[in-house]
Order: sequence, then C-alpha cells, then structure tokens
Amino acid sequence: MCGIVGYIGKKQAAPILLEGLSKLEYRGYDSAGIAVRDGENLAEVVKSTGKLVNLSEMTDEGRAVPGTCGIGHTRWATHGEPSKVNAHPHVSGNCTGSGSGEVESEVVGVHNGIIENYQELTDKLLRHGYKFYSQTDTEVVIKLVDYYYKKYKVGPIDAIAKTMVRVRGSYALAVMFKDYPGEIYVARKDSPMIIGVTDEDTYVASDVPAILKYTRNVYYIGNLEMARLAGGEATFYDLNGDVVEKELTEVKWDAQAAEKDGFEHFLMKEIHEQPKAVRDTLNSVWKENRFDFSEIGLTDEEISGFSQIYITACGSAYHVAVAAQYAIEDIAGIPVRVELASEFRYRKMLFDPNALVIVISQSGETADTLAALRESNAQGVKTLAIVNVIGSSIAREAGSVFYTMAGPEISVATTKAYSSQLIACYIIAMQFGLVRGTLTQECYDEMAQELFALPDKIARILEEKERIQWFAAKFANASDAFFIGRGIDYAISMEGSLKMKEISYIHSEAYAAGELKHGTISLIEEGTFVIGILTQSGLFEKTISNMLECRSRGAYLLGVTSYGNYSVEDNADFTVYIPKTDEHFAASLAVVPLQLLGYYLSVARGLDVDKPRNLAKSVTVE
Repeated sequence: MCGIVGYIGKKQAAPILLEGLSKLEYRGYDSAGIAVRDGENLAEVVKSTGKLVNLSEMTDEGRAVPGTCGIGHTRWATHGEPSKVNAHPHVSGNCTGSGSGEVESEVVGVHNGIIENYQELTDKLLRHGYKFYSQTDTEVVIKLVDYYYKKYKVGPIDAIAKTMVRVRGSYALAVMFKDYPGEIYVARKDSPMIIGVTDEDTYVASDVPAILKYTRNVYYIGNLEMARLAGGEATFYDLNGDVVEKELTEVKWDAQAAEKDGFEHFLMKEIHEQPKAVRDTLNSVWKENRFDFSEIGLTDEEISGFSQIYITACGSAYHVAVAAQYAIEDIAGIPVRVELASEFRYRKMLFDPNALVIVISQSGETADTLAALRESNAQGVKTLAIVNVIGSSIAREAGSVFYTMAGPEISVATTKAYSSQLIACYIIAMQFGLVRGTLTQECYDEMAQELFALPDKIARILEEKERIQWFAAKFANASDAFFIGRGIDYAISMEGSLKMKEISYIHSEAYAAGELKHGTISLIEEGTFVIGILTQSGLFEKTISNMLECRSRGAYLLGVTSYGNYSVEDNADFTVYIPKTDEHFAASLAVVPLQLLGYYLSVARGLDVDKPRNLAKSVTVE
C-alpha cells in the first residue's frame, strides 16, 4: 500500500520520480505528489488527486520541476480523505499543502504505514506551537522530526532516531532537510524499502520495479534502521546512530520482467508466465534426481522430528495453504493446521513444541503474516517462509526460507506467485513424505515426474483461452456466482472465487459442496451462476450431485474437470477440461481457467484489470 520513490544524483529528479511511481501504481493509491530540490533552493512540492497522469500533466512530465534531489509518493488514504491537502509530501511548516510551489519548511517528507499514536503526538506538538493543515498521520511524523531537529540542535540522523523511538506503528520514511541539500534521509519499521545505487546516483523505493530500469544493485535497509543517501552512496545507521555495514545485493530480475511485453495487461502476461515460474521454482531445488533442502535450511533430522505443521497466510496465499493442507497430510502423514494470519497473530496459540510454522507471502512484507512469524519465533518453534522477494522482512526473520521463482508480479491479482507457492508446498509434502517414510522412492519419483510435467500442461490450457473468453462475454452481466468443490477442489474454489470478485466485481463465494444444504442453497435461483470443480475422483459423484441440486433450482452450471470425465457434459451447461495429473497437484491446473475467467469477465465489463478498486498489491498495514 502506498508507494515511495526517491532520487539523488546528477539527473533531473522529477521525471525519474514520476516514472518510478508509475511502476508502483499496482500497490494502490488515490493521490500522488513529488517534492524536488534544485541545489540550495527551497523544495518545490506538487500534489494531485486521482491518477498519476494528473500529476504528470501538472509538471509537464516532470520537466517543469527542476532539481536533482527529490522524493515522490502515491497515497492510499488511511487518516484523512483523498485530497490535495492530505496527499504527500508533507512539510514541517504551516503551508496549506494544497497546491504546488516552493515551501519554506525545514523538513519535507513522505511516509508509508500507519502511526498508531498520532493523536498523542499531535497533542504534544500543538502544545509546542505547531499547527496542522491536514488530517494525516504523516504530517504529524514530519513535524515531530522537525521538533526534535530544532529542540536538540542535532543532525538529521539523530532527529529521526528520536522520532522513531517516540512513534508507535509501522512506517517507511523518506525526508529532505533544508540545511542538507543534495541528501535524502530514510528510515523504516515494518514497511518495505530498498536502496539502489550506481556510481553517481542513489534511488530509494518501496519495491524493486520502481528502480529496475536504473540499477539492479540494491541494499535492503533493516528494521529500525536509518540511512543517509547522497549521489552514488548510502550510509546506514542503527537507532544509536552507529554505522551499520551492508552488502549490496544484485536483483536477478531484469527491467523487461516488469513490463507488459506486448500483452494488454500485466495480469494476462503473468498468467502466461506461470509455466516458467513453476519450472524455475522446481529447478531451484532439484539436484541429483531429488529435491535438495540444504539451501532452504531444513535438515532431514529436523523434518523427521516435526509432529505438527501450522501454515498461516493471507488472501491467495491462504488458499495455497488450504490446498497444501490436503496434500501434506495425505503425502507426508503429518497433521497440518491452516490459519489466517490476521487471526493467528491475535490468538493465544497452543504451540506444539515440535511444530513447524510455515508462513506464505509473495512480497515477504505482508503485515499480518510478518506478525504471525514473529509470534512463532518468540514461542521458539521452527519457522519456514515461502516468499518471492529476496531480502524481504519475512525472508530475513524466518528460520528457513523457500524462495519461489516467480519474478516480479505487478498485477494486484496474483497468478504466477500463487502457482509457484503451490509448487513449493508440493515439494515440501513430497520431501517430508520421503524423509518420514510415508512415501516410497518409487512414488516420489513418479510424483516428481508429474510435477515437472505441469508447466507444459499449464501451457496447453492457455492455448484454449479463446473458448473461455467467449464464455465470459456471455456472462459479463452476472451479478452473483458460487464456486463449489470438495477436498482440494474446495481450495481451488476459494481461489477461483477470489479471482472473480477482486477483478470483475461480481459477487462470488466459495463453498464446500457438502455445505450447500446447510443454508447456502437458499440463495440459488433462476440463472444463478454455479461453478463446480471436479478433479478429485473419490469425490466426483458427490460434487456432481450437489451441482444437480443447484441446477434443479434454476442455476447455470460450469464444470471444471480433467480430461476423461466426459459425463460432466451431460450435467453441466458448459465444461472446461484440464490435463490429467496426480490429483494432489490438480490445483495447479484447475486454477488457470478460473484465472482466465476472472480476467475476461473484467475486460468484458470494461474494468481496470491490473489495479482493481480499493485493493493494493502489498498489504503492509492492518
């Protein structure tokens, strides 16, 4: 949520800021702004509401705001409505913050996150003569930095450190001081931030895509750390003001990976990248004809000693966890409990001392999942993270890490990250089964062969996307949809339903098919859209019966099943077939036509596919 971009170097800052912010639009925003300094001149602040193009037009694509040092921000409203006044950057002075022009302020800054004790801090600053022009918690932070800077007559790092100690909440902060032209100061707590460098230039951003065009050499600023940025250099500090040594990390993604590459939308591009994401994730841990966990950080001895697995995640990652629960319990014979991270973090969990807690997050910064990880670490249980971003908070704090190889995912609705997370969970199930003796070597080899066949099978499904496009055009005006399935098919239904509702805005729900008669079937009426998932042979007939119960009440039925189950055509109005695979892995295939269905419904309804309303890619606040 929200996006920060900063630049200091020898180039004009404003065009770089605007371009970087455009790469972060997927994070969700309602307003945007930039602040640029030209040498020792005062900072010029320009802000606008709505789309980033409005800000670009106000500044002639940045050319009207000269200067080589600047910060920019796309805001997701938390405290205060979307408006120019509430948009970032904010200043320490008493200007209105409503338009553009130079501002006479000691401190100018932008901020991601939420300040929980902002009211307490506001009261403190009011007593010291500060006035407020906005309703944002960010303005409070900027003025607090200014207060400590002036009161103690200290440098920027000490002033920011005093602020960090006083503030409760989460934040990524980037500020410029009037007395320090040509420098940007940053700090973070629980919100993502990266620093990129070249020989002459330094960049700061909330996420890698914002700076990929300029550099792949980045620093990951740690939690409760600060940094001073100048052209081509970055110096890091802890809360005591002591210098912290950092190693540069090379981002393996290239700039083209964050572009549409000829596709109309990022979502469709990322749907088509799933075969590669699955194949790369498999190959990352496949060595000498078996999966190797040495780089993940789990030994066979540890795997043998676990008596319980907890999996916690949010959104689509939670749906991965539900599918993984069935696969791991069946293949590895170990009890698995799945928890929403937003619930996990606030419950007094009775941890099995021999448990493994698996946390799943694409960004590695998901606030609730990170909190669940920290609680698990505090309880002394072993933790394993499945994440896509090297150096992310979750990756750094987990005991072990399984990196998925999805590359940058720009569209808000996840596709290839979901698929690569599923593959990671299948691999865990198989490795645990082999080590614990519940899976024979022969079965292990057969399953591995099935896994490596999945990329080509996903590609086969994508070759028939026009059929789903035709079907979606017919149902673009649907108002309600229900997804039903049993077992793993229920987990698939959950993800299919989410894809439909988040990007097409069609109300949809997923239900375990056996629960229909316990209340839900009362909602079925003439023309209701019901999607049945039928990939599990042992549950096939029961789910067919549930679908027919819906049809007898007027529902229109779509069936998703494996090739060979042609009897579905006798009962459903429209049938989508997927290649056969080991039924434990069916989610990897059945989800693809459901992703396509959600996509084509959104396109047919004329919606913003990649940036659905009210949603953000990375949920870094509660």
